[in-house]
Amino acid sequence: MNIFKKILSSLTSSRQTNDDENSKYLPEKEIPVDEQFTHNFKVNGGKFLYCENEEELEENFISILQENDWFEIEALTFEKDLQHFLVENRLSYKNPVNPIFFLTNCEGLIAQDGSILFSSKQLLHYKANELPKNIIVVAKTSQITRSKSDGLRNIKIRYANEIPTNITTMQHFKESTGDDFLQYGIQCKNFYLLLLEDF
Repeated sequence: MNIFKKILSSLTSSRQTNDDENSKYLPEKEIPVDEQFTHNFKVNGGKFLYCENEEELEENFISILQENDWFEIEALTFEKDLQHFLVENRLSYKNPVNPIFFLTNCEGLIAQDGSILFSSKQLLHYKANELPKNIIVVAKTSQITRSKSDGLRNIKIRYANEIPTNITTMQHFKESTGDDFLQYGIQCKNFYLLLLEDF
């Protein structure tokens, strides 16, 4: 009986040491960037709508308008390719006095912290606090990057000779629950992301 106990105990102890060694030395499985971005964006308080095609994109945009009763109001956009969304829904966007929401594209989606990367191409000279509280971003799945440095590298490649200014990220989409001094002076935004599949 003692022989069997010794054999069994040596087998179980060797399995435990193998499991311990595997957990110490094997790299953690890396989460796909799209899953990581989606998770972190939602944790930040952003509202995420996935769109398989342009039709779904338009349907989801109308759903946002219906959810918030944003009809016959003023909106802000600096993007000519997005103006048709506003025109089709009879929203005023030329020289708005009190825009309810800001409709824009972005430079990138950062998976690492669930933030959205912008530049002067979208924001012009405006700071985040100078924009309306409600923001709707139209982005593509190909814009998701692992880190901010990847996003900045993409900007450098895209605008090789004319790198834009006012490069910034936004990631605070809900009110801070405690006294988080890192969020001091940052106005949180009601953020919607319409993510269009383009792969």
